[in-house]
Amino acid sequence: MLDDASTRSAVQNLYNTYPFPPEPLLDEPPPGYNWRWNWTAAYNFCYHRRPERSNIRILDAGCGTGAGTEYLIALNPDANIVGIDLSEKALEIAEERCQRSGVARAHRGSIEFYHLPIEEAAALPGEFDLINCVGVLHHLADPVRGIQSLARKLAPGGLFHIFVYARWGRWEIHLMQRAIALLQGNRRGDYQDGVAVGRRIFASLPEDNRLLKREKERWAIENHRDESFADMYVHPREVDYDIDSLFELIDASGLAFLGFSNPAYWEVERLLGRSPELMERVEQLGERELYRLIESLDPEITHFEFFLAKPPIVITDWSKDSELLKAVPTVHPCLFGWPSESVLDLDYRPVTLTPTEFAFLQACDGKSTVGEIDRSIELGLPGVRSLRERQLLILG
Repeated sequence: MLDDASTRSAVQNLYNTYPFPPEPLLDEPPPGYNWRWNWTAAYNFCYHRRPERSNIRILDAGCGTGAGTEYLIALNPDANIVGIDLSEKALEIAEERCQRSGVARAHRGSIEFYHLPIEEAAALPGEFDLINCVGVLHHLADPVRGIQSLARKLAPGGLFHIFVYARWGRWEIHLMQRAIALLQGNRRGDYQDGVAVGRRIFASLPEDNRLLKREKERWAIENHRDESFADMYVHPREVDYDIDSLFELIDASGLAFLGFSNPAYWEVERLLGRSPELMERVEQLGERELYRLIESLDPEITHFEFFLAKPPIVITDWSKDSELLKAVPTVHPCLFGWPSESVLDLDYRPVTLTPTEFAFLQACDGKSTVGEIDRSIELGLPGVRSLRERQLLILG
């Protein structure tokens, strides 16, 4: 295994050769949204209420070519945003991306980029309310050092969104990585050669080969770009996690685990819901045991994405009618197609609102309370709670 300095140099060389991600530069703001990068949506998901302010500080740790940074800028117009990365070439593209699309010019907060490894985040001034670290920690020589470095920069009450690879859903990738490395021999580290070798392997394998079939079924669309192919198959450093090693990483951060940001994947009902007897047994499991069970039953899980937080952590309980009536509701910022009775929710799932639900959401002006709106719309408090639980409105 490469030491820390050698690993960092090798990763830097990869991303200077193949800047990642390879999303094209646009002459307009990015389409759609990722709610995890919207401060209001992420805060509501974690704390069940609207944040008190929008002029926050955001760190995009390992921003690459700025595909995620561009969204952070567009979705958080008042935030002060910092992007850091190890690759000089990727940072050049990130800055060009954000200027060319117009999001930087329209932004009311500050935008800064630094050529800086995650392990040296202490060099950045101040703390951050939201840290975004997607697809980065698993490429560090020492992921524990990396997560601890970022955890120290998280402000009290702040949120840390992380995405790392899952071990069992990437079996075919591991095998191809090993095959390419064996055929490269002493040319390992020549990433263009690695891509060429990998392409030839796939072109040579018989049609019924499981690796080839898996590539065609799962990864081919993504991997038609050499940048993506290189990131997947010839990366010099990859650490994949199972539930046990994931929570060892989380525990080492000293932060609190708030939950997976793709919760539908972690509902055991989708796997065992047809068996009441098994679901009874499920109720005896602790949280991490439940996650181990789901991981064992679904080898298609290729990654973990989740939120951590630094205390104080206060999650609002809206079960008391008196508190709910005083709350001021607003429409969730990530409803695609709003205003309409047929919208896509924060995860782009179709939602059809009843006429009463639609009328209630239309009346959410950011000033009126639930009680005031309900006196004229008559949705009822169970209906309001349903809208909140479905992430269609936010209370504050």
